[in-house]
Amino acid sequence: MNGTPENTPPSFIPSGSPRRRSAPSPSPAQPESFQPRRSAPRHIEQASEPAIEPMNAPAAPPSFSPAGSARRAEPRSLSGSGNHASASGSVSFDRGAHSRLSSAASKPVTNHSRGTRQFDRSSLRGFGHRHAGTAVVHRFRHRALAVLAALLVILLIAVFGLVHWVDGQLTHKNMLSSMTNTPATTWLILGSDERDGTAGTGTEQDVPGSRTDSILVLTRPKSGTSSLISIPRDSYVTVDGQDMKINAVATLKGYSALVTQVESITGMKIDHVVQIGFGGVEKVVDAIGGVELCYDRTVNDANSGLVWEAGCHQADGGTALAFSRMRYSDPTGDIGRAARQRQVIAAVAKKAGSPAVLTNPSTVSKLMKAGLSSLTVDEKTGAFDLFGMATAFKAATGTKGVTGSVYYKSSDYYPKSGIGSTVLLDDSRNTELFDQLEAGTHDAGTVGGM
Repeated sequence: MNGTPENTPPSFIPSGSPRRRSAPSPSPAQPESFQPRRSAPRHIEQASEPAIEPMNAPAAPPSFSPAGSARRAEPRSLSGSGNHASASGSVSFDRGAHSRLSSAASKPVTNHSRGTRQFDRSSLRGFGHRHAGTAVVHRFRHRALAVLAALLVILLIAVFGLVHWVDGQLTHKNMLSSMTNTPATTWLILGSDERDGTAGTGTEQDVPGSRTDSILVLTRPKSGTSSLISIPRDSYVTVDGQDMKINAVATLKGYSALVTQVESITGMKIDHVVQIGFGGVEKVVDAIGGVELCYDRTVNDANSGLVWEAGCHQADGGTALAFSRMRYSDPTGDIGRAARQRQVIAAVAKKAGSPAVLTNPSTVSKLMKAGLSSLTVDEKTGAFDLFGMATAFKAATGTKGVTGSVYYKSSDYYPKSGIGSTVLLDDSRNTELFDQLEAGTHDAGTVGGM
């Protein structure tokens, strides 16, 4: 030992130099794995992967985990000569560094891409389930809409068929006047006994007769309360200079003349006329199983055939008809009869519109046949107009409607023409009344009288 550097053993480090181990040369077959600082490599168990690869195996790029990454790194694979320099293949520092950097840059991208593909497959599987569920919901909605559309079509066909059938059952007659239209919609409802020329009494089979025994004006304004007002059958009118009672106008002058007289009293255009035979009232009441009627007097009237004990009772068709005709046993005469007629019509409307009737097809069929068989309407009225009349009638006879009679000055007025006792109407008060009813501004309740 002469102290020359050539003879210095490898383990000897001269004094004053930091102790440093010689870095082994990387194997040409397997570059050394590069692990950045601050990474927390974790080894994944791979039982089938050997710890040492053969020298002639293809070079596998080492694992690389970026700094701060939470993903697990692949275990580093080291060649058999990874810790020692190869005697036959020393590699320059630049080439080794380039190889390590290239391997480190490519490996995490591969792992990340593989993880991304796995995540995408899982997401697509979940999306597929969601898409399938959404498709089922859409198919259900489409089927539900198709069923609903089919039901609507069936309903429209049924309604169209019903309207056509109702129109075919109606008897039309020219009854309207030439008066110009007014804002409200009006119906003139006439109850008549078309048998022979005297006032009928009792049931249809009892006593013959033919007069317009009930005259009602149903008004539905554009807004506000609907109304049902009676005009007494003995009201005094003059037609073409001739004195007469209003119930005789249709027989002597025609229905258009009667409509003109009603328009003169109300100041409103009559849009629809509905004539109801008294026999129809009896049939309608029987079709719905009777109605409840109330009268506070005990009556045994031979003229009408009404036998009644004071109070409220369930009445069949014949009793309801006699109830609406009776006047001679009533101290108020024709005024009281008009009130009972409104009561019968209101009771029929209430019972006919009840769920017990509307949900019974057999009862509805009987009601429609009984009602339509006794109706005669003007030349323009159809099924929809009758439906509108029914709804307006229900509103007028309800708690928010207006019912009653016209105002009059005397219920026992005798004109000089000798036509007997009549009802003398109060024209000024009636003009004010119908102006409010047409506008829908009248308070709900009962009106009319002296």
